[in-house]
Amino acid sequence: MLCLGEEGVVLKDIDHAYILDSFVFISVGYVGNKSAVFPLQLLGYDVDPINSVQFSNHTGKLLIPLHSNSLTPETRCEGQVLNGDQLWDLIEGLEANDLLFYTHLLTGYIGSVSFLNTVLKVVDKLRSINPKLTYVCDPVLGDEGKLYVPQEMVSVFREKVVPVASMLTPNQFEAEQLTGLRITSEQDGREACNILHAAGPSKVVITSINIDGNLLLIGSHQKVKGQPLQFKILIPKIPAYFTGTGDLTTALLLGWSNKYPENLDKAAELSVSSLQALLARTVNDYTEAGHDCQSSSLEIRLVQSQDDIRNPEIKYKAEKYD
Repeated sequence: MLCLGEEGVVLKDIDHAYILDSFVFISVGYVGNKSAVFPLQLLGYDVDPINSVQFSNHTGKLLIPLHSNSLTPETRCEGQVLNGDQLWDLIEGLEANDLLFYTHLLTGYIGSVSFLNTVLKVVDKLRSINPKLTYVCDPVLGDEGKLYVPQEMVSVFREKVVPVASMLTPNQFEAEQLTGLRITSEQDGREACNILHAAGPSKVVITSINIDGNLLLIGSHQKVKGQPLQFKILIPKIPAYFTGTGDLTTALLLGWSNKYPENLDKAAELSVSSLQALLARTVNDYTEAGHDCQSSSLEIRLVQSQDDIRNPEIKYKAEKYD
């Protein structure tokens, strides 16, 4: 698997999948590749990461490590940003050494149109070598009504990226941006999935939708054109703020859907159950350490939750739509 974005990764082996991944990387905290690579490795995959961004810490978030008593916001961030030419240099290096066979490509946060256009070149290159390449895209655009990226990125994702993706994992706001449909009901969520299917990907998971005070995941797998199999999972709300959960969720969905390629609902059950167990452990550990979980962004307890990633107890079941 190759991962590109905030951090990037490549997976080798179904269970021999070869994943190339591109995500952000930060030295302190768990977002991007630090949230995506380790879970995929725990699930038995070889992952080759590419760090599209390499920073000292998260940008602008009040992120509190469990061992720290400081509540000082992280206002300074140092590091490097990979540009499109530098990404292509890495791809050419892999190709020159006959190392460019991947079964999966995973991408997360991408901060510029130029880098995104290079990612599209990477997709074409990888599919010229392996036409069956699965491209899993977390279209990180924003959340809660706010864009994280330049406005022009939205049209590039909609017009160029969505058509070449195999699986798409937007949140509610991102699904609205990509479809032009405001999602205010479950039916709207299902219709957004249909619109995205028509544009390209056979698998769509809207990872979080707030409907009438309830938090839902809505998934859709179109095995036959015009006949998507759709489901929802009700997710409990946790009164805390975390970073890196979107990157982790997409990685888990990739890992489990590769093991259960015909059962996206089961892959989602396993992914949600792992994530919720991890978040519960995070809140418990911070509470026991004397922190107020609602006053800061919590660093997820990823390493401590590895058993829940490898062998999750399915506590959150998918409900299929008729």
